[in-house]
Amino acid sequence: MTTYIVVADAARARIFTRNFLHLKEKESLVHAEGRLHEGDLITDSAGADVHESISSSSRSSAEGGTALKHENELFAKEVAQCLYNARVNNSMEKLIIVAPPKFLGLLREKLDAPTQKLVLHTLSKDLSKASLNDIQEAVSDLR
Repeated sequence: MTTYIVVADAARARIFTRNFLHLKEKESLVHAEGRLHEGDLITDSAGADVHESISSSSRSSAEGGTALKHENELFAKEVAQCLYNARVNNSMEKLIIVAPPKFLGLLREKLDAPTQKLVLHTLSKDLSKASLNDIQEAVSDLR
């Protein structure tokens, strides 16, 4: 049986397959916008006026990072689509997801119901930049 292991954060997802406890990296997805700051994602269409800077900066902070949240949701949807494709192509029989808490929640939310049923374990941890050996060790007892 092939188990898919997704190790992700808001900017990168590494998808591994595991057969007989041996991990193999199958795919890597990158979403550079997930690493940007909120201010880098928002542009001021009218141009910045010195007198408007105070009111617009307070307005941006009141919006609570909606541009960054939107980018994170787009990437979670992209990862979920990749997992959906693996499921409908019958190449994934089980799924383990490893991600920081916020992105883990987003990703679970974006999975369709049949793919959600394949989730065996989730690990609320950021291992997206970890070595293959560290990832192998973290998921070795999750079956």
